[in-house]
Amino acid sequence: MEAAASRRWKKYHTLWAWLLLGWIVSAADRAITGPVVTWMIENEISFLGASSQPHTLGGLVGSLFFAGYMLTQFPGGYLGDKFGHRTIIAISVLWAGVTTFVSGLVTGLVGFIALRVITGLGEGAYYSNDRTLIAEQTPFEKRSLGMGVVITGLSIGITLALLLSPYLIQWGTVLLPEESGWRMPFFVLGISTLIAGVGLARYFRAQRPNLPYRGAVLELLKYSVVFFAAIMAVYFLSESLGLPDYVVAAIELILAFLLIGFAFGKKGKEIAPVLYNKNLLLLYLAAIAILWNLWFFSFWSVSIIANAAETSFLKAALTAAFNAGAGILGFPAGGWLSDYAVRRGWGRKAMLLAFTLIQGFLTLAFGFYLMQGGQSVIVMAVLLFVTNLFFNALQPISQALTADIATPEHRGSAFGMWNLIGEMGAVMSPVISGALRDATGGWAAAVLLDGGLILVSFVLILFVREKLDAGSSVVKASG
Repeated sequence: MEAAASRRWKKYHTLWAWLLLGWIVSAADRAITGPVVTWMIENEISFLGASSQPHTLGGLVGSLFFAGYMLTQFPGGYLGDKFGHRTIIAISVLWAGVTTFVSGLVTGLVGFIALRVITGLGEGAYYSNDRTLIAEQTPFEKRSLGMGVVITGLSIGITLALLLSPYLIQWGTVLLPEESGWRMPFFVLGISTLIAGVGLARYFRAQRPNLPYRGAVLELLKYSVVFFAAIMAVYFLSESLGLPDYVVAAIELILAFLLIGFAFGKKGKEIAPVLYNKNLLLLYLAAIAILWNLWFFSFWSVSIIANAAETSFLKAALTAAFNAGAGILGFPAGGWLSDYAVRRGWGRKAMLLAFTLIQGFLTLAFGFYLMQGGQSVIVMAVLLFVTNLFFNALQPISQALTADIATPEHRGSAFGMWNLIGEMGAVMSPVISGALRDATGGWAAAVLLDGGLILVSFVLILFVREKLDAGSSVVKASG
């Protein structure tokens, strides 16, 4: 009877479902840029086709998106602690829907970059509030499972973006002028995201009427206007000085450090617990490799496969989508295994270390395969799929470990800092990887760099101290 009751649908399961939907649409919105850029480069379309270093420029577009996404991570978590996490989640999804749709209307490079930056600024507020809401509403012994199930939406969204992009672009070339076919994915995904955002807002309103949307929007806009001006100022200044695109991305990272310093100066007492905690700081730094790997492959996987296997854009996109789908299995599996380890008294750290090490070695194996001139789509698909299984499984473990270490009243800020620092990897990954591709003519060097960063994160996690007694006592009490 107890086992049957434990399997019944609970309120927190409904929360998981809605948050998963939010992840699906927001992940698809950000992931669609990669295959669209690849199509533009291959077809010498619009503002990317004429560039002498198209992969570097395309990577810069992705990197500037993640600069915006990175900078609202901590403010998003802080505002969630202040105005309510439901409020910020709904705003984030609706914001992304509007800006994604408008991205398909722009006619020049600067406008396209600006809209991608604005989209990133809105989407950046989602993660820290989603993780915190799950931690608050889910029983401790199912916390990691909940995080794994919900963030499966990230893989589903990326998979859908990679899978649908060639068909949406083809549809666009029929309904629109042929050179404007790239716009259709943004139109379709923008409308889909708006529908999901309205649904989320209605669901939250049924739980908490009169959420303070107006005040939260105004506060988020204050941060976003400043960040947008700073990001675009760096871009324009760098262009006028003729700096390489990867230097632009590096300068954008300075904004993250300035933000951390500003936040600490203004709200030092409030956020000291999430900055002065050595264990949290190590997890933040280890997350740089997680986000580097995630958006290196999410942004460039179609190009990697198309280049190595000398295959078509459609076949490469379908292969990349298959491998991105590994997260559909890996995320919930990692969450369940993490919670099982806690129930057994083993803790989460050992499993996080094991999965990180395996992922690092498999990534290096993929890089060496490319270096040796490997061209088999099947071999690449198997290597990427197995690697992504471990990679996606370790993410909810790291996030649950962050929730375990942070105090409840600071979880929003802790998750915001985890992603703020981790997103430094996402900012640098697309443009540096693209620059390596233009410099070497292949993707092996970029893949090997990715594998090396993963092994560095393994070393950092070794020094994290986990509170096993706190977790086990909560599990026993809830049982």
